[in-house]
Amino acid sequence: MTTRITKTRFAPSPTGIMHVGNLRSALYEYLIAKADHGAFILRIEDTDRERYVEGAVDVIYRTLDQCGLHHDEGPDIGGPNGPYTQSERLLLYRQYADQLVSQGDAYPCFCSATHIAENDDSEQTESFGYNRHCRDISREEVTRRTDAGESYVIRQRMPLSGETSFSDDVYGKITVMNKELEDQILLKSDGYPTYNFANVVDDHLMEITHIVRGSEYLSSTPKYCLLYEAFGWEIPHFVHLPLIVGEDGRKLSKRHGSTSFDDLVNDGYLPEAIVNMIAFLGWAPGSDTREIFSLKELEEIFHIAGINKAPAVFSYNKLNWMNEQYIRIMPFETWTKLVKDTADPCFRDTPYDLIMLAQVLQPRVTKLSDIPDMIRFLTTRLPQSRELFFNKRAKLDADKAADILDKLYPLLSALGSWNEADLQELLEHACEELGIKKGQIMGSLRAGLAAQQVTPGGAIETAVILGREESLGRLAQALLYLREV
Repeated sequence: MTTRITKTRFAPSPTGIMHVGNLRSALYEYLIAKADHGAFILRIEDTDRERYVEGAVDVIYRTLDQCGLHHDEGPDIGGPNGPYTQSERLLLYRQYADQLVSQGDAYPCFCSATHIAENDDSEQTESFGYNRHCRDISREEVTRRTDAGESYVIRQRMPLSGETSFSDDVYGKITVMNKELEDQILLKSDGYPTYNFANVVDDHLMEITHIVRGSEYLSSTPKYCLLYEAFGWEIPHFVHLPLIVGEDGRKLSKRHGSTSFDDLVNDGYLPEAIVNMIAFLGWAPGSDTREIFSLKELEEIFHIAGINKAPAVFSYNKLNWMNEQYIRIMPFETWTKLVKDTADPCFRDTPYDLIMLAQVLQPRVTKLSDIPDMIRFLTTRLPQSRELFFNKRAKLDADKAADILDKLYPLLSALGSWNEADLQELLEHACEELGIKKGQIMGSLRAGLAAQQVTPGGAIETAVILGREESLGRLAQALLYLREV
């Protein structure tokens, strides 16, 4: 190789969202480089102008940053082999395309798309999509037509016989018959390179040692290899990743649920959990049976040998479990900020105890997006019903609860400090003084405050979160309801 260090590149097209498959490629490329103390490069492949989406480059930067995949070279930070945006490298592609033409490994093609469609005899020639009509045009005719300003593309001159083989670090040796390879376009008539051609030129000039991409590109890899050979360049390692499928075995798509990073974050998943989940989409850490790894830990143990060929199943249940693990171990200060960002819009201008709410939710939340529904009983006064106060095990019913709340209300109104410890002490004292079982008191208080029997946290935590004014207001409303019904 032209470099002694491992170099990988993430080369997305700015066409919109960052799909799970794209992010997995970026993650594996990053990990392969970092595990070998190498360099991870970001390159923007914006040569397909029809698919270019304004703002998509910012999505790429933001996603990589949120995932912790920080590049060592790229359009924003520069590097020794820039520029790192393909639309800024057009003269290079023209230079190398012309070199191939002069060597006889490529040729100008003047056929229009209409001509190709009307004269497609691929079934007879065993080529695909193009019948090589311009392959043997004389140099004199080429000169005459180009001088006349006729539009043309540059196509690769594929060998018509024999075979091309390459070795993939995951799939092993793969061989393709050359007669099956189309004379692919390298440079379009507008001067922009095709994806395949630009990749080969850039990967060589940027000293990339490992090409990491989805297995759907296996069939096009012989074309890459023939280009490397035509230039006399050393062929890099190829690492093709298995297909990502849903739990039904079909290719992952929107029918399975969210499939982009932004959509998963909007669904309430943490970036760390998403990265951890994606790391296992086609890779296993060998004898280590753990499933929760920080990015730093992945950098230390990742190895290409752990990548397998079998389709990788994206399980939302597994992602839910991973997300829970990250929430449970998250520093409380960080968790509290996330809860605040989600809960504030729900409570609007109503005061609430953030610390108690965060404590109650951390052991119970699966996704951040679950929080609004989980706390709806706190942000909205739900309708009461007598059934809410029934608890067979505690021997509690609506009439009994009305009597209990009637006795508790003045005690709670007189409480000097509205906090967990003082509420706990008051209710324990009430159990003794009034001769009421703790389960009956707590059941009555929970139903009166929450208007639902099951809540994250108990009656005391609910009262603390709501605060004195709202708690007493709800209990007064509950008592009024129970007395009137």
